[in-house]
Amino acid sequence: MYIRGDHAELVVGGRLDVRSAADARTVLHTAVDDGRGDLVLDLSGLDSWDATGLGVIMGAHRRAGRCGRRLVLRDVPPQMQRLLVATRLHRILAIEGGIGLESLPRV
Repeated sequence: MYIRGDHAELVVGGRLDVRSAADARTVLHTAVDDGRGDLVLDLSGLDSWDATGLGVIMGAHRRAGRCGRRLVLRDVPPQMQRLLVATRLHRILAIEGGIGLESLPRV
């Protein structure tokens, strides 16, 4: 897993899972704490995430809200979009461009 960027936009790639969760949490919390306005997470390079990785995203979302910021997900891969819809988190998280429910394959 890698995360590049600053306190305004981060690019996340690889696997966001139990092995990378602690490092990702540290980077995301630092970015939230050090910036102002929206924090954009570009997920176009993300291969997969598990429940722990999704928990890291939700934790960053809550922390951003407490800091008066908004966490915005950009370029969420279709596989991850399906998980957000299945867990109904697409209703809570800000997703740039939204999720095209009609274009997602049925599972």
